[in-house]
Amino acid sequence: MISPNGIVPECLIVVPGLRRRVLVTGAAGFIGSHLTDRLVGLGLDVVGFDNLSVGDSANLARVTENSHFRFVEGDLLDFEATTHVLGKCELVYHLAADPEVRAGAENPETQLRQNLHATFNLLEALRKRGTSTKLVFASTSTIYGESSEIPTPEDYGPLLPISTYGATKLGCEALAASYSQLLPLQVVIFRFANVVGARANHGVLYDFIMKLRNDPERLEVLGDGTQTKSYLHVDDCVDAFLMALDDKFWRNGVQVYNIGSEEQTNVMEIARIVIDEMGLNNVTIKTTGGRAWPGDVKTMQLDISRIKRLCWKPQRSSDEAIRLAANQLIRELAKSSHRAGGHP
Repeated sequence: MISPNGIVPECLIVVPGLRRRVLVTGAAGFIGSHLTDRLVGLGLDVVGFDNLSVGDSANLARVTENSHFRFVEGDLLDFEATTHVLGKCELVYHLAADPEVRAGAENPETQLRQNLHATFNLLEALRKRGTSTKLVFASTSTIYGESSEIPTPEDYGPLLPISTYGATKLGCEALAASYSQLLPLQVVIFRFANVVGARANHGVLYDFIMKLRNDPERLEVLGDGTQTKSYLHVDDCVDAFLMALDDKFWRNGVQVYNIGSEEQTNVMEIARIVIDEMGLNNVTIKTTGGRAWPGDVKTMQLDISRIKRLCWKPQRSSDEAIRLAANQLIRELAKSSHRAGGHP
């Protein structure tokens, strides 16, 4: 770990099998399914839990028949089901959530229940079980709100999120921190930048591709197009999650790490990358002006120096992550459309 005197430690080495029983909540979702694939591939015994409100069981096709994997369809809001699926898992990756930031402007109650209440139920199940547990919580850069410090470090404050998504995620962090004082619970919080890649079913990349599939001559960009943020490919995101397999990564209490790229990309550049990857020409781009939607943070970049001292860093820049993810999503959607008999 990071020593008190600031000396850079040796790199952590992930050793498969240190924690044999793993629970992944939100396992059928975008990030959760990629994480599950990697964990099962390492030979760990993984239980995937998902209510399939956002996730898709098809995302787990690679592991469904694997003897090291068991999928349970259920909701963290069901306390009995949560207690049952937790079983004897020593390591819990908690990714289940309502992931759409802008949806909170119209239906904040869903995010309250699926993010905050669901996390409370999981923590209560851990408390009543009473055994030693390691919890990795997938948080978000949106907890910082409109930061006046860019890149934003983990100790930035005050934390004033401008979306209900960010507010509920911040509440989840606080709950996890408090429960670490009530029971033998170690907590790692990862605050992610915008994660992109195959299997995503929301976000700017997905939206642009779907719009251009419907009308390849015109693209509407929400906001003024100058929104500038950090983007992280899902493979790099999962690499960070896998650090939790190493006992040397953990210490008592709560650890917080920003996870992102060291560069930013603006929305207009994302539009150009998507147009290029789709092989389109003469596309008219029109912006709606103003803020993209209530709760959208216009500028975001995370300071990742803390996690870099533990030898994690992204393998792709923001632009590289966007381009790779765009290519993956375009091919993925084309295959899905072909199977369904739609347009390519």
